[in-house]
Amino acid sequence: MARDSVRIEKSSGNVFLDIGFDKAEAAELLAKAKLSLELQRAIRARGLTQKQAATLCGTDQPTLSKVLSGRMTSISIDQLTRWLNALGRSVEIKVKRARGPATTVVIGA
Repeated sequence: MARDSVRIEKSSGNVFLDIGFDKAEAAELLAKAKLSLELQRAIRARGLTQKQAATLCGTDQPTLSKVLSGRMTSISIDQLTRWLNALGRSVEIKVKRARGPATTVVIGA
């Protein structure tokens, strides 16, 4: 393939926005993806099976498995935050205007 025929487009920094989701939905999907990644890291760090992690999180293994494999339509950011708290992680949310300082809210341990 000739180098001239490859089209390169700069990313916005949010893959969901880049593939066509509206701004609000793309932001939510990216937040869920980042929280899911942290959930995977917390489970791995503690050496837990999905079943053990699900029990600690107060859910069932199939639901946790779906989330860990990227199917997050039925899960909220709030629920992901609670699961991370149950696994000993705190979550920080920063709220800011387009210009100006951010306010940080810490949820959990």
